[in-house]
Amino acid sequence: MTDRPARRDPSRLVEATGFRSSVGTGWGDAAREVRLTPGAREAAAAHRARLSAEFPGQRIAVASGRAPVRANDTDYDFRPDSDFSWLTGCNAEGAVLLMLPVSGGHEAVLLLREPARPGDPEFFGSARDGELWIGPVPGLAEWSEALGLTCRRIEDLPGLLRGQHPAVNATGGVEPMLDALGYGNSSGLRTVLAELRRFKDDWEIGQLQAAVDATVLGFAEVAAELPMAIKGGGERWLQGTFDRRARTSGNAPGYASILAAGPHAPVLHWVRCDGDVPADGLLLMDAGVEVNTYYTADVTRTFPVNGKFSDPQRQVYELVLKAHLAAMADVRPGVEYRAFHNTAMRVLAEGLHDWGLLPVSVDEALDPDGQHHRRYIVCGVGHYLGLDVHDCARARAEAYHEGTLAAGMALTVEPGLYFHPNDLTVPPELRGLGVRIEDDLVVTDTGADVLSSALPITAAGIEEWVSGCLRG
Repeated sequence: MTDRPARRDPSRLVEATGFRSSVGTGWGDAAREVRLTPGAREAAAAHRARLSAEFPGQRIAVASGRAPVRANDTDYDFRPDSDFSWLTGCNAEGAVLLMLPVSGGHEAVLLLREPARPGDPEFFGSARDGELWIGPVPGLAEWSEALGLTCRRIEDLPGLLRGQHPAVNATGGVEPMLDALGYGNSSGLRTVLAELRRFKDDWEIGQLQAAVDATVLGFAEVAAELPMAIKGGGERWLQGTFDRRARTSGNAPGYASILAAGPHAPVLHWVRCDGDVPADGLLLMDAGVEVNTYYTADVTRTFPVNGKFSDPQRQVYELVLKAHLAAMADVRPGVEYRAFHNTAMRVLAEGLHDWGLLPVSVDEALDPDGQHHRRYIVCGVGHYLGLDVHDCARARAEAYHEGTLAAGMALTVEPGLYFHPNDLTVPPELRGLGVRIEDDLVVTDTGADVLSSALPITAAGIEEWVSGCLRG
């Protein structure tokens, strides 16, 4: 056999001298500007000032995080840590915000990974950082100009955090370099940030409204696709329809979209979305667009697939609507956070008792040791909303569920009833019915604004809306 020259492994292309000499030169300028939503820079600066006041004389480090690995050399999409985004308006991966104490507050320094550009071996040699692979991205100069922050290389982090004094408050478990330096205790910092983020400024409320507006459009687009879903596209077709809107009008869905049709409607977190869409069933749709600043909507409507509620469907819907309206009326400043939850639960318990579905009185069911009605609604009826769909989750109980509502807080109200197909405690005509109504609200000085009011909530309004969407 004649000897043949060894073939070079294509994956080792970077070892080819001809390739290396060619690929490193001959490149012109590329567009690397930061696309920043108007107002984001100013909002982030105001947020940093609020955090600075909570930690006088101490150092603060908040990391953006890194994309988790999906498999081998492929990653999931990157989304920055919500606290980092709130403080910077930056969406760079592997970044760290340092707030260093100075007279009167803190100096903010943003540490970034310098992108690999032409002339850098990583330009073509790194599929994670090389611009030949990922496209032109902003660097230190571009981020500094856009955000008005001093930007330095991430390699400077150890030097800036040298020593134990002053104290360092860092977000742990997000950036390996921070953790390796021993600054991984994040509980106190995270709690403070969560409690600060309860109060939305006007810019944030505008972002939430934009997210809701895009979500309303997505709901209408889903309703218009019901015939295709019935023919065979199923829940997955409807899920894809909404998720396309989320990617078009914003960054992505704010959470896994729930498109639960027919017997799946009672399943609280039906994110599989792999079922059929029966023409005579209900569709429970719980979805929200996350805009490019990462604020998300969280809206739910339940509507008849054929545009007309059956008598049992309407019966359940009307009770949930009654609870929903009563609960929203309790969203106002100075009222205990639990008030709207308790109001909704009483309305639902009274209705279930009237239907003969409670084995005890309403008061016994509402007693903390009773809760018989919760068989049909094991979840709560609302939560804070913002950069995270379940926002401010690290707040202390006294600042959340045991606290008081105040102007600037954004939250959802979402009562429901869920009768599973195999629940023998309910009459056959109610089995397999699930209804939830969810709106997004912002507490004002005098009451609350309903950001999602563009979507109808009455049974007649829902029927008319579905019919209008189907007509196009």
